[in-house]
Amino acid sequence: MNESIITSYAQAPAKTVRVGRDTFAYRELGPKEEIPVVFFVHLAATLDNWDPRIIDAIAKTRHVITFDQLGVGASSGRVPDTLEDAADDAYRFIVDGLGYTKIDVFSFSMGGMIAQDLVVKHPDLVRGLILTGTGPRGGEDMDKVVGTTYWDIFRSVITRSDPKEFLFFNRDAEGKKAGKEFVERLKERTIDRDKAISNKAFSTQLKAIVRFGRSAPSDLSVITSPTLIANGDNDRMVPSNLSEDLHRRIADSELIIYPNSGHGGIFQYWEKFAPVAANFLNDVRG
Repeated sequence: MNESIITSYAQAPAKTVRVGRDTFAYRELGPKEEIPVVFFVHLAATLDNWDPRIIDAIAKTRHVITFDQLGVGASSGRVPDTLEDAADDAYRFIVDGLGYTKIDVFSFSMGGMIAQDLVVKHPDLVRGLILTGTGPRGGEDMDKVVGTTYWDIFRSVITRSDPKEFLFFNRDAEGKKAGKEFVERLKERTIDRDKAISNKAFSTQLKAIVRFGRSAPSDLSVITSPTLIANGDNDRMVPSNLSEDLHRRIADSELIIYPNSGHGGIFQYWEKFAPVAANFLNDVRG
């Protein structure tokens, strides 16, 4: 029976679930269990933007669910104007759509901001929490993400590269190599590829991040779940000091900062990080 369990993200079936008038696109893999790990993705990302090395490592022992936010990829509707609304949409997908009352969370960048809003509003929903490449509501200099993003997109066009090579990785020899390898890994899935995000949806997400960065801080003391925080030491998109800020504000959280790496530090150091994340998500089961 276990032979039929899919543990490769490249082979995870594309699914949809209807919630009211909305349709959420998602994928799931790994052994079935009562409490799954739900992945919250980054700015401009679709189902195809998760690093399969990290997903596959976790899916060996945990049930993994990835999803497109409304207005993105194969999900219906439009991107909400605030990350609070995106968190409400995620809650509807998880609870009303899939019927889960408890989840573990893996989040990256903007996904980590949405995940924070979700757990602050519904602290009993989240058992274990992984926050990577992200920062708290009201985080210092988070509103500068727009300038950084558009500048790196411009640089990527000139060099005919993927923008993520500039946004996620340092531009030294090691970072350039890691960036190209990461982008190649994202191409491993060849069936049922997702639709790229539209320019309008991307712009709306960026504005929502700016609002998040300029908002009053959330009370993160309500987060009592075991929490793992990770980033690179040179994150230009969500400054690395904001990971340290999260660590100070979330009691008993664990912090990992990878050297000589940027926003995509967990992808550059996936060989070290993937087993750490998998072990953390196994441990929270008790």
